[in-house]
Amino acid sequence: MAVVGFDLGSQSCYIAVARAGGIETVANEFSDRCTPSVVSFGSKNRAIGVSAKNQQITHANNTVSNFKRFHGRAFNDPFIQKEKESLSYDLVPMKNGGVGIKVLYMGEEHFFSVEQITAMLLTKLKETAETNLKKPVTDCVISVPSFFTDAERRSVLDAAQIVGLNCLRLMNDMTAVALNYGIYKQDLPAPEEKPRIVVFVDMGHSAFQVSACAFNKGKLKVLGTAFDPFLGGRNFDEKLVDHFCVEIKAKYKLDPKSKIRALLRLYQECEKLKKLMSSNSTDIPLNIECFMNDRDVAGKMNRSQFEELCAELLQRIEGPLHSLMEQTQFKVEDVNAVEIVGGATRIPAVKEKIAKFFGKDVSTTLNADEAVARGCALQCAILSPAFKVREFSVTDAVPFPISLMWNTEADDTEGVHEVFSRNHAAPFSKVLTFYRKGPFELEAFYSDPNGVPYPETKIGRYIVQNVAAQKDGERSKVKVKVRVNTHGIFSVSTASMVEQVKAEENEDLSVETEVVIVNQRPPENSDDTNEKKSDQPPEAKKPKIKVKNVELPIEANLVWQLGKDLLNMYIKTEGKMIMQDKLEKERNDAKNAVEEYVYEFRDKLSGPYQKFVCEEDLQKFSAFLTEIEDWLYEDGEDQAKQVYIDKLDDLKKLGTPIEMRYQEAEERPRVLEELGHKLQHYAKIAGEYRDKDEKYIHIDESEMIEVEKCVKEMMEWMSNVMNAQAKMSLDQDPVVRASEIKAKLKELHSVCEPIVLQPKPNVDSPKEENPLNGPSLHTNEGMEEDKNNAEIHQQNGDCHPNDKNTTSMDLD
Repeated sequence: MAVVGFDLGSQSCYIAVARAGGIETVANEFSDRCTPSVVSFGSKNRAIGVSAKNQQITHANNTVSNFKRFHGRAFNDPFIQKEKESLSYDLVPMKNGGVGIKVLYMGEEHFFSVEQITAMLLTKLKETAETNLKKPVTDCVISVPSFFTDAERRSVLDAAQIVGLNCLRLMNDMTAVALNYGIYKQDLPAPEEKPRIVVFVDMGHSAFQVSACAFNKGKLKVLGTAFDPFLGGRNFDEKLVDHFCVEIKAKYKLDPKSKIRALLRLYQECEKLKKLMSSNSTDIPLNIECFMNDRDVAGKMNRSQFEELCAELLQRIEGPLHSLMEQTQFKVEDVNAVEIVGGATRIPAVKEKIAKFFGKDVSTTLNADEAVARGCALQCAILSPAFKVREFSVTDAVPFPISLMWNTEADDTEGVHEVFSRNHAAPFSKVLTFYRKGPFELEAFYSDPNGVPYPETKIGRYIVQNVAAQKDGERSKVKVKVRVNTHGIFSVSTASMVEQVKAEENEDLSVETEVVIVNQRPPENSDDTNEKKSDQPPEAKKPKIKVKNVELPIEANLVWQLGKDLLNMYIKTEGKMIMQDKLEKERNDAKNAVEEYVYEFRDKLSGPYQKFVCEEDLQKFSAFLTEIEDWLYEDGEDQAKQVYIDKLDDLKKLGTPIEMRYQEAEERPRVLEELGHKLQHYAKIAGEYRDKDEKYIHIDESEMIEVEKCVKEMMEWMSNVMNAQAKMSLDQDPVVRASEIKAKLKELHSVCEPIVLQPKPNVDSPKEENPLNGPSLHTNEGMEEDKNNAEIHQQNGDCHPNDKNTTSMDLD
């Protein structure tokens, strides 16, 4: 069973897998552990990852990137409308109101949802993981930002479902980092001691996240999270791009923002410049050749200018840090360590701001790029039955407070209750008790709209159905279970109506029923909140009441959820596109095989193969190679796979005989030499036999005659073929092939070897005695020792019958 963690980033992705030796980040087909979050569409297939990023400038309109934040959002969302202005591709509204991406694919206009685009990226990551693990990948853990709302999380889960992945957990980025940090630590405080407080800071391409975690031996608890979802490396890139746009306009009278290709090139160069300034404080040049209108542009910047340019962005770093300290009620002295991850934390000014706030040096013990993916793979290993991992519990936190609202039966007034406060432990369930005579509706929403980076505060409406009054007309007791699950998604998971039935005096109450003695105070239940209890007047000798819990159906109307039909359609569409990509790859491979054969053979015809083809055939074959080359770049540019296979076969009809002659000329002398050595060897043995050599005197004469006969016949055959081959030119097919010589060698060996290696017969050989010139003795003591040794070997060599087929992973 494969265990995989996917870090789905806004700019790039990382894949970590669990093996018997630990957690490992795997590389893609370009030997790069970083796979760009880019999908490009062509006339025949899709390009995903590195190959898509390479097409970002040449196919700007059909290359999709920076789409992670579109999940679970409506097209008319203010954030989408703002992003739309700076994209190289077109966004359109989908039928369900979601964000659609318009591209030209297979020569037709297509509209893909963000779930489909993310599914395409996951297809690539899944293939990469499968190639490395050499087994199918189904179970996985996927990372999401801690500030993602329910709608965004459900959208990511739908994307995983489209590609056939079973996401065991959507894990918050910062929680994954904390797990990756804590599980390897050997010096954590004991469970009963004061926990170690560590703050994790992550600035990636598009967002800034911080969290405070408490660590004890074998467990971590997220105490609080804070974030700025619109502060990341891309904002620093934008500052540089804006600066150089103004400079280029003034200096060269060119407007980079008027042409998308020029702007994308400027973005790429500014990103490189930003990285160089992180490690150099001197002036760094920016040079772009043929930027616009065949003109080159140049500029320069140093670190201090860059920091001045980004002063406003750097100022925003403190906001989330202050928020985190307020939530957790910590002072900076309470924090034991500050760990930073994420590509943008490499900017020296960002690092300095964080260090200054906490009054201590920041720690960079974790891999800034791969920490999230490794944490996800660890979580997947913990959840998987195939791996044995050190006990380590993870308690996450609810990022936004969640409330429930309902109508009361009395006067249609609304009841409101906050079921999960901010930073409440998650996953977690609570039971609410309602008294109703009929079906009722609950509405879940985020209590603090200003703290949620999402325009819709509603989570969903839930209708509890089939509720009826008791037989005596009284309101029924309805227990409703609400939960924040492992994905961090809120749900009204179950509802049950309590029916009270009078039990017969001698009735044997089933184990499944709940027995309540009326008038007896029920025990307190820590999981029940907002439970209404009615005080009954004391009565004597009340009969036992049998209580039945009747499960009630719940109709959920969520703010963002793909319908089953739409999801199934997306699954089928993705399957067709995967098949099309596969067919196109096979077609391209067949075409490349023809091209490779043409170039490779042409080089060899003027090199090692030259002597093995006559002048007439050489001219004929060279002309045919040129003809095929011209065809490849004209009519053969876009042909079916079979056409290329047929062309390669035509080439091989002329090329294979030449190749065979060359290979035979290389191998034949070596095999003939080996045969000659063997013949000399057996001829020498026959001679020694005739000279009455003691080594062979025991061999029967008739058998030795057979050896001599075989050697003589083989020598004659070898002499004949060598003479015949000597008369042939190199450009003619050989008289004898190396395979025939090998067969003769094998025949010689099978006839002669058993005869010459006959062992001498034993003549009255004395019985073996022990070194003490006495008979060998086996005492009981020695036998007992041997027996013990045998038992030890068996114990060490055999698996215990109760051992399970599990992979053990040593994380010490």
